[in-house]
Amino acid sequence: MSLDDAVCGAHELASALAARKVGAVELFDAAVARIEAGDGAINAVVVRDFDRAREAAKAADAALARGERAPLLGVPMTVKEAFDIEGLPTTWGLAPFRDHRPSADATVVARLKAAGAVILGKTNVPPYLSDWQSANPIYGRTNNPRDLTRSPGGSSGGSAAALAAGFVSLEYGSDIGGSIRVPSAFCGVVGHKPSYELVPQTGHKPPDVEGGLPPPIGVVGPLARTITDLELALDVTAGPDGEAAAGYRLQLPAPRMTSAQGLRVLVLTRHPLAPADHEIVEAVEAAAAALEAGGAKILRQSDRLPDLVLAHRTYLRVLMTVMSRGAPPTADTPGAHAYLEGLDIQADLRRQWRALFEEVDVILAPVLGTVAFPHMDGAGDWSGRVLTINGREEPFGDQLAWVGMASFGCLPATALPVGKTKAGLPIGAQIIGPYLGDRTCLAVARLIEGHA
Repeated sequence: MSLDDAVCGAHELASALAARKVGAVELFDAAVARIEAGDGAINAVVVRDFDRAREAAKAADAALARGERAPLLGVPMTVKEAFDIEGLPTTWGLAPFRDHRPSADATVVARLKAAGAVILGKTNVPPYLSDWQSANPIYGRTNNPRDLTRSPGGSSGGSAAALAAGFVSLEYGSDIGGSIRVPSAFCGVVGHKPSYELVPQTGHKPPDVEGGLPPPIGVVGPLARTITDLELALDVTAGPDGEAAAGYRLQLPAPRMTSAQGLRVLVLTRHPLAPADHEIVEAVEAAAAALEAGGAKILRQSDRLPDLVLAHRTYLRVLMTVMSRGAPPTADTPGAHAYLEGLDIQADLRRQWRALFEEVDVILAPVLGTVAFPHMDGAGDWSGRVLTINGREEPFGDQLAWVGMASFGCLPATALPVGKTKAGLPIGAQIIGPYLGDRTCLAVARLIEGHA
């Protein structure tokens, strides 16, 4: 195995470690060498914990020598800066919390460590995780490895950049407004936004929030370079924690289909509120054609599709309430009754999504209507921003409509590359499935994987 080509998946590395073809310290050294050689121009891995990671790698080698096995034993990886790791800064890109160091690991981090992962450090984010760029006053700007003049996406932008640059094979991020899916699409890697509450969010919270409930639309989930690695990471992190773990056990449904034959796919390349670039539409249609060639039934419309305009406008109301938490109220801040009404509408829309997924197995759609865009000023400030799509200037925030479908519906969605633009930039699509149909999303993504 070459330790320098940086193309092996986490599952391949875990297998090689278990077979004693390579050592955990060797993998650690190779990953650190790649980061130190290449991250200067990219600025993805902004919090480094190499000393403790080396000790973890040594411990992994000792465990392997004793015959112990675990799904990620000895595999190096990084996680998004927003996850608590005992002793490391968790700032969410906010200058006042530069010195905030939690005393315990997030649930996801603890579970990854229990599975044997060697956590090298943490990757960059925008302030308060509220941008499709990843630049903040503490750590600076992360650049897209595919084109350094462009955004890697956000808010898990450092996560996707670290994968695309070949620094690591596995990452963990979060998603409330496309924050896993957009960076995956922009950087040409894969990411999975799990069903709501499938993976615990404990230890993924703003530095000034103690305890409390997670937002009713946010999730945490893995990013990787292969669908197999997404499945691996989901398997070791999903399931209840805390009080719920005393009475609940996870048993995700098997994929509805393991081949394209008979698969029912609703293709959505048009949204009433957000355009998509023609190159993205063509790439998504090509992915649909590949599924159809394998025996899938492709649908272009359904009477059961929820009202996407109502869904998006209500999603924005709830999202803005969540993202303005802790800030002084303004004239645009929804009151308690308006917020609760939004949750009522969400519950009704979820019933409509459930009815739709009786008729179809998955939805195939763009992640966004644009590929990675050039860096913009004003981190987190979307006012006045525009994107050029099909030669026209379009409001930046309108693109939330594409990712908001799954976010507000609490639905799983797997993002994966489906092609490149003429300029060579990655194009991403998302596979949206029924609630707790995560394995179906991943299975369909696997059918498309490799055709891009």
